[in-house]
Amino acid sequence: MPIDPDAQNLLAMLKAAGRPPLYTLSAPEARAAYLAGRALLQPDLPELDEVRDLAAPGPHGPIPLRLYRGKGLAAGPAPALIFAHGGGWVIGDRDTHDYVCRKLANDARCVVVSIDYRMGPEHKFPAAIEDSLAAAQYVADQASALGVDANRLAVGGDSAGGNISAVLALMARDGAAPKLVHQLLLYPAVDMKMDAPSFGRVPDDYPLSPRIARWFRDHYLNGDHEHTDWRASPLHAASHAGVASAFVLTARHDPLCDEGRAYAAKLEDAGVRVWHLDMNDQLHGFLTWGKVVRAADAALEMAAASLRYAFSTAG
Repeated sequence: MPIDPDAQNLLAMLKAAGRPPLYTLSAPEARAAYLAGRALLQPDLPELDEVRDLAAPGPHGPIPLRLYRGKGLAAGPAPALIFAHGGGWVIGDRDTHDYVCRKLANDARCVVVSIDYRMGPEHKFPAAIEDSLAAAQYVADQASALGVDANRLAVGGDSAGGNISAVLALMARDGAAPKLVHQLLLYPAVDMKMDAPSFGRVPDDYPLSPRIARWFRDHYLNGDHEHTDWRASPLHAASHAGVASAFVLTARHDPLCDEGRAYAAKLEDAGVRVWHLDMNDQLHGFLTWGKVVRAADAALEMAAASLRYAFSTAG
């Protein structure tokens, strides 16, 4: 399937800029490069009723959070999405995903709490999971003070954030995390083996190439022995029955495409309600390129619709 013309234009822009591949940079250099692209690719920020920075107590110190309250929310506790940003567990922060969180808060008519979890290589697996779990527990415990309905909590994130969200949903099913009503898995990384056929389809000059994906993984994990640990690779969990309903987004021109599709199928086979959106003309990462790729907003609106449905049927 041909790539979306907007995404093709982005690829041309990136090629003309001559930026070095992430795998040639140090982690701090890669973070700075990723953040610098925000001004070029992120649309103007939507207005909300409230945006404020918070901190949750974590196993190794305070975890920075940012709370977004959607515009025009009715009085009283609101449903909430606990959001983990993407970036391969190495790059990204609350600012790189500011637009995505604002868009979801407004369109899903909810509160979004974004987590700035610890990342590799300074903080290896399972640091990101530990921080995200602590943040989710904080939101549940402080629901009243935050204006959140603890009975209508969801998790979500893109790429590495989708990985974290899938793991939290499995933990919630087992009683190790707050109860959840939905999981938003946006082109998630769910198999650290990274040997699905889509890894052979994507060229090395794409924003997320197989080589860059493995560079991220190797900065996060402690070794090959963790590739099938379900907390790193939720595709390899013993069972997926009983987890929260899911919205799974996959992009065909993405090395993670086939593992995301396999995860949606696993959830469906386990009796979980799944909305799977397979965008066969898109690249990995397009949701944060809304200023250039118009399909980003359309996909986020569909993700928000799944949240509204899950929140409205929770009880």
